[in-house]
Amino acid sequence: MNIEQLLQLTIERKASDLHILAEQFPTLRIDGELYQLNTFPRLTNTVSHDMLMPLLSQEQNNDLMANKEIDFGYEYKGARFRVNIYHSRKTLAASFRLIPAAIKTIEQLGLPNSLAQLGNYNQGLVLVTGPTGEGKSTTLASIINNINNTKSKHILTIEDPIEFVYPTSRSVVSQRELHMDTHSWNIALRSALREDPDVVLVGEIRDYETAALVLTIAETGHLVFSTLHTNSTTETISRLVDMFPSHQQNQIRVQLAGTLKAVVAQRLLPRASDRGRVAAIELLYNLPSVAAIIREGKYYLIDNVLQTSQAQGLIYFERYLAQLYQNGHISKEVAAAYALRPSDLEKYIT
Repeated sequence: MNIEQLLQLTIERKASDLHILAEQFPTLRIDGELYQLNTFPRLTNTVSHDMLMPLLSQEQNNDLMANKEIDFGYEYKGARFRVNIYHSRKTLAASFRLIPAAIKTIEQLGLPNSLAQLGNYNQGLVLVTGPTGEGKSTTLASIINNINNTKSKHILTIEDPIEFVYPTSRSVVSQRELHMDTHSWNIALRSALREDPDVVLVGEIRDYETAALVLTIAETGHLVFSTLHTNSTTETISRLVDMFPSHQQNQIRVQLAGTLKAVVAQRLLPRASDRGRVAAIELLYNLPSVAAIIREGKYYLIDNVLQTSQAQGLIYFERYLAQLYQNGHISKEVAAAYALRPSDLEKYIT
């Protein structure tokens, strides 16, 4: 058994993730479910170590020893993986996320075409949110590649690590990977304004310093895309503001109200009739009423706007769940399990 065998199996079975953990069987995640490969022997500490260490350069090895974990991209037979190697109970472990080679369109992903239109803004901030493994990167890549194929822009991405690799098309795409092409998020973001970008993709907003730089770039005439690990559009705005010290939050609300263009909250749900998952989204545009709510910090009013502004293109998560159920894509039980506001879902389903 070697890592190449396991990576090949991950590709053949169309798994999203491969887990390597000492004293466990190698494990694949397929359509959201974990499957232990018990036809292989359990991994020992020595086997795990011998599998993983050859993937690292000497510099990466030094980083792993110093920080106890490392993220990086790895290519195998044309397939790209996002890899995290970490320590678990004093042994090496790893998680491999398979990045699809082809970037699907919004239509191929089964998402509303309005998401493709998010690339038409000239400046401002667009956030795609959701828990880990819910398709945020795939949706963002689809939006960015649509810009790449249809507009003449300089697209700059800052990622940890680089996931999707964008093909040569109408735009120029510069992709920078943390630790490989830049020493930190903040250095890369400060440099971004000197690199003449039209569109900037920031892999993740992790802290208030990154958030502040993202807002500044969006304010200075650039279209910025990024992600947060939040469940709903309302929670996204609240979380972003709460990243900042309390004495700055009034200013940030004003800044966010002026720069935000849209928030997409996404989850992947098990399909009702076959293998696979289907995306469910909530979409919030920064209408004048939403901007006023953000400035005043009355985030609890956003749900009301989502429910009453369908004509303006806003999508309420529970209404989208109900449509997926009514179209036979998901079961009623799945809709109920994933609903953020169960009482509202009942109104749309019954």
